[in-house]
Amino acid sequence: MIAKDYFLLLHPMIAVFFVFPLIGIVVNFAWSTRQRRLQTASGNKSKIPPVVGQEHVHLGRWLTGAVVGITLLGLAFSIFAKMLEKQVISQEPLRFVFVVFMCIATVASLYFLYQAKTPIWRGIFATLTGMGLILLGCQPEVYRRGNEWFISHYYYGITAAMLMIFSLAIVQDIYKDRQNRWRTVHIILNCVALLLFIGQGMTGTRDLLEIPLSWQEQYVNKLYELQCDIKPCIIQGTPQPK
Repeated sequence: MIAKDYFLLLHPMIAVFFVFPLIGIVVNFAWSTRQRRLQTASGNKSKIPPVVGQEHVHLGRWLTGAVVGITLLGLAFSIFAKMLEKQVISQEPLRFVFVVFMCIATVASLYFLYQAKTPIWRGIFATLTGMGLILLGCQPEVYRRGNEWFISHYYYGITAAMLMIFSLAIVQDIYKDRQNRWRTVHIILNCVALLLFIGQGMTGTRDLLEIPLSWQEQYVNKLYELQCDIKPCIIQGTPQPK
């Protein structure tokens, strides 16, 4: 394998050994936190330690950064690899500079989102982070599977990343809301995100089977060309006897 193949496998590798285990841990802490809250509200003494809620928030913040980071990594590799292959840098230098700027701006916006304290700044940096991912995803080098968006690895990933960004932006408001409206929104959206992560595992595995390594590309492309050259067989009708 060449360097391109290792970079190609970097995105799924990080997902397998870091992101998906972290999802499981966060979900476990979320369930324990809710069980403790329900037990305490009913007047019973819970055996679940109080620290479980803090751990859930702490690891949830890590999860948001991991999901946004791995999404950005997948987009950046797809864009820059094809830009170098098709020499887009010399043909469209302004777009290349724009893509580089958007990558840096998205990372910076996510960093400032972690640091923001007031709701207005959290909203601003969450919006900028989400816009950065969307603008990068709109580049022509990104394979989106638009005709099958309902089973698209790209659309599942972008939606899950948006939900994670929103969850990070409202986490401080959850503890200030006496009526638990933000908590309810947080639970619903993250249940949707969990389903999307399951879909990510399925569509990501499918895409790995479809994307050939560098030494396989020539054979796969040749196979596609042969299939395209094959003309359908036309069966002539049998002449009827006079």
